[in-house]
Amino acid sequence: MIVRKLEEAKTGRRLVETAGWNSVRLLLKDDGMGFSFHITTIYAGADLPMHYRNHLESVYCIAGEGSIENQETGETFEIRPGVMYALDRHDRHVLRATSEMTMACVFNPPLNGLEVHDETGAYPLQAEAV
Repeated sequence: MIVRKLEEAKTGRRLVETAGWNSVRLLLKDDGMGFSFHITTIYAGADLPMHYRNHLESVYCIAGEGSIENQETGETFEIRPGVMYALDRHDRHVLRATSEMTMACVFNPPLNGLEVHDETGAYPLQAEAV
């Protein structure tokens, strides 16, 4: 059994911060679950182009408001508490936060821990573990 506290994870190497967001990685590849689980904060005003070419992601909005734009179709969807989206086709997208958003995120394959977006908006398949 794995038990971790969000507040404790925020003070260690499980917290990854970059422009526009921070992510607390509660489950990682070395936990052996086959996915990683994160609580991510998207800062108000963030406009984040992303393209997870190497990962599938599912996201559930816990708090805050914004939108996600599918760059392939041009469709834009409102994000608010209770909304889930899944990037099941490695969708190229832009996430925009009108207020600070708290998101629960699951990645497959799991992240190692220190990944941040590269110049294409993707996470690399391998990065140093925490």
